[in-house]
Amino acid sequence: MAKTVFQKNQRVWVEAVGAWANIEKIVAIWAKGFDEPVRVTYDVGLGRDFFAHELKPEDQVVDADDQGERWRLLRAKNKWQQPGDCAHHPFPGTYPIVVTDPNDWGGWRTPGAEYDRDPHRIERQARLIASAPRFQAIAKELMALVAEAPDDAPPAILELAQQAAAIERFIAEVPSPGSETDREGSAVA
Repeated sequence: MAKTVFQKNQRVWVEAVGAWANIEKIVAIWAKGFDEPVRVTYDVGLGRDFFAHELKPEDQVVDADDQGERWRLLRAKNKWQQPGDCAHHPFPGTYPIVVTDPNDWGGWRTPGAEYDRDPHRIERQARLIASAPRFQAIAKELMALVAEAPDDAPPAILELAQQAAAIERFIAEVPSPGSETDREGSAVA
């Protein structure tokens, strides 16, 4: 008997195509006399159905450039409001947390009052923070490509690589106590 491995709307890496996709539909094949489906495939909108072994969940894909950083977006139960009290939230009864540690602790959380004030903004911030290691890997790849042949790079790409290098320096620098960055916030923003 076949079991479902992925959920609808889950983001997966499609190995055969080399692209990210979302599960649009779970296709279960039933046979007469069986209580469970005999085969399960997944429609990800790429023209054919894929088996579970052809897909990888987002949290199992590790880029070589991100030094093993696998930040994940998880959902925690909302302890301060019942789902009926927060029907205007994108996911009533839960709130996002970004886990930056392999043991599912450590990371980013938001106060309940702030989440309730603008849940869509907080959801966007959570997705952005969880994607930060992949953005950093893309920026490093861009800088490496430009460094190989800086004279051949188009001016717009050269400018983007310079901006990425400035942000990378900001991330790597450790500010001294009492520096301008400590008093006035981010110098790169």
